[in-house]
Amino acid sequence: MKAIIYNNRAEAKRIKVFIPYKRHDFRKQVKGLNSSFWHPEQKLWSVVNTEEKFNLLKSIFGKDYVIESGKIPKPVKRRELSEASIDAIFELEKKLTLKGYGNSTISTYKNMLTVFFSKFMNYDLKQITKEQIEGFVYQLIKENNISESYQNQMINAIKAYYEHVLGLPREFYEIERPKKSIKIPNVLSEEEVFKIIQNPKNLKHRAILWTIYSGGLRISESINLRIADINSKDGYIFIKGAKGKKDRKTILSEHLLIMLRNYYVKFKPSYWLFEGQTGGKYSVTSIRNIFRKAVKNTNSNPWATVHTLRHSFATHCIQNGVNMRHIQNMLGHSSPKTTEIYTKTIEINNKKIKSPLDNILKNNTFDT
Repeated sequence: MKAIIYNNRAEAKRIKVFIPYKRHDFRKQVKGLNSSFWHPEQKLWSVVNTEEKFNLLKSIFGKDYVIESGKIPKPVKRRELSEASIDAIFELEKKLTLKGYGNSTISTYKNMLTVFFSKFMNYDLKQITKEQIEGFVYQLIKENNISESYQNQMINAIKAYYEHVLGLPREFYEIERPKKSIKIPNVLSEEEVFKIIQNPKNLKHRAILWTIYSGGLRISESINLRIADINSKDGYIFIKGAKGKKDRKTILSEHLLIMLRNYYVKFKPSYWLFEGQTGGKYSVTSIRNIFRKAVKNTNSNPWATVHTLRHSFATHCIQNGVNMRHIQNMLGHSSPKTTEIYTKTIEINNKKIKSPLDNILKNNTFDT
């Protein structure tokens, strides 16, 4: 992902810039510029709109930027909520907690409902029509340029409230959604993966990266692994209560097993497979830092994240001829369609695939 310089009008006072989360180098340099300012609601940086500053931004970003003339996202306005609205949000939180929703989902829904109730605080919520709700979402799109993700989160929160708190039938809250975009996951080559997971000198750090890649784990799943989840006898890793509260099994690499045994002897974890210095689970932040350092040290794809190891695992399994049903089960996907996206990530080049043009012209003379 590249930095974005928004092409403002000439009379605009400031130039706004989006910096991808992983580009700490960009952020540090822009932060150090005279007149730089962070806009937390928009997640954008800005500097004074001068030709000198514009050229300086381009110099900082090098080739890793694009200029967009589209609308800049605007902060969504909120009002102080009434006691009734606060109570309504609490009721949703209580219902979702009882139903076992995750803390992250509950927090997102509460945040979205704060915006929704800012608009409809003085209405009888049971009397609001589907058309009014769609008009509200439409207004957010046109006036605030909200993303597809924000739009879907808002709709999910509203649906959850009407379903779980007000108990209205499904047809009431079937609100129009944006057409789902299909994005191809970022993946690493086998050579890049090898360099990255071998880079850490610390045995624990290396074992963590090996485990995530070798089993296609999410970062949260890796820190939740218990010693008992490594089933060396039958050759699998047990993943308990993963996304969607689903248990599953994934493959246990023979080479990983040897490394984990060495790791166990040296670090002697008591319950969790990967423990912090003071006991308890290893932290997500620490794993991300280990990965970022390895990426930087090996000059690998700077856009890669820890989750890219999971994408790479799935892609490499397909390239190695592993059955799609097995891959689906190892990744914990409910639908095979989710797994099939990895068929689009397979490397395409003329060393692996022959163009039909080459076959036609192979035994024929031709002019070029």
